[in-house]
Amino acid sequence: MSFCTKEGNGKDKIMFLTKDDLSSPSTIRHKEDEAFDPWEPHGLILPNGSINWDCPCLGGMASGPCGLVFRRAYTCFHNSSSQMKGAECMSDFDALTKCFAKYPKLYGGKDKSNSPTDAATSALVDGINTPK
Repeated sequence: MSFCTKEGNGKDKIMFLTKDDLSSPSTIRHKEDEAFDPWEPHGLILPNGSINWDCPCLGGMASGPCGLVFRRAYTCFHNSSSQMKGAECMSDFDALTKCFAKYPKLYGGKDKSNSPTDAATSALVDGINTPK
């Protein structure tokens, strides 16, 4: 009879197998073979390739008054297949910039260094540089 036990801190599993267990093909599944666990922390892009809108790296951009516009623009950018990534998304990002301008207290002031356009660009750059 085979059994499995976890050592002290729960990091390692020890499996005791019998000859009968070893005579047939293994039924052990590796973590990489399993569907991703939605409760585990993930980065911006989930293992299935979709966008993790709950990622703290988005800084709350996916919610709030411009959340839907942001999601539309970022989804377009993420799914872009053009040579200049996101080139076909300019109208979506224009709408995002206009939405940001409607809420200057929430998305930035009028000074050049904290403009809504900079906030959108910063969010995109962060998303591009986030490891998958």
